[in-house]
Amino acid sequence: MPGPSAHVAPVKKREVAELVRILRESPVVAVASIEAIPSPSIQKIRRNLRKDATIRVSKNTLLALALKEAAKEKPALESLAAKINGPTAVIATSLSPFKLYRRLEGSKARAPAKGGETAPEDVWVRQGETAFKPGPIVGELQKAGIPAKIDQGKVVISADKLVVKAGDKIPQPLAAALTRLEIHPLIIGMNVQAAYESGMIYEQRVLQVDEKQLLAQIGQAARAAVNLSVNAGYPTKKTIEILLQKAHREALAVGLEAEILDTKVIDLLLAKGQAEMLAVARKASPEALDEELKSKLG
Repeated sequence: MPGPSAHVAPVKKREVAELVRILRESPVVAVASIEAIPSPSIQKIRRNLRKDATIRVSKNTLLALALKEAAKEKPALESLAAKINGPTAVIATSLSPFKLYRRLEGSKARAPAKGGETAPEDVWVRQGETAFKPGPIVGELQKAGIPAKIDQGKVVISADKLVVKAGDKIPQPLAAALTRLEIHPLIIGMNVQAAYESGMIYEQRVLQVDEKQLLAQIGQAARAAVNLSVNAGYPTKKTIEILLQKAHREALAVGLEAEILDTKVIDLLLAKGQAEMLAVARKASPEALDEELKSKLG
């Protein structure tokens, strides 16, 4: 005989049902890592986004169940379950995935390390004076691997030093030294792992768009397209005026070269003739020139 069914607490059922509702009703859904983020920081992010997004933190097992259930109406949603790793929040919003990513990136803040954390990026200590007076601080910095010394009565860092590489753990003595130097190596904030919109999943590497670089590339592509259209003689709304101006210049050049007596060309021909005449006059003997020519030649 089959065993008794596992008991699921009513509170968990309600949580899954609420998550499913949020996932189904929201045009954009994202999952974000909240590992090592203090609760006050999460609350601050909630306040900053309260007009545009709903942030809900739940157990990963319940979130995975909700994604599976909501995927019956939005099939691609279930792919977000693979991005759940460690403490995770689900974000439901009407913002586009890219706007949401930029908002969350903009809300990140620097924080000091306590020791044992993973460095999100290379950590450097730069050469120069410090605010410390000579004393035990020199030994503390040196013990942490920072090249410190006393110079003219001041504690200075003698050279730039890469003290932790991105991805490495920050040792406790170094963390204390960095805090003393007011170097905050940690970046506190939600890290969007992936986002769903209109049946598409946008992973973090896609959302990490450099907006300035993208705009520069679009501008370059637009200029290249205009050049191609003009050189190929292909008229568009953006190039028709340029093509007409180009055709006008080329027609004048042909008229001038062929010496066609046209109302648009006659002034150019006269100017050309006068320039050629003056060029010949400059080579002539002064006695052969009348006063008018001499004045024109200066």
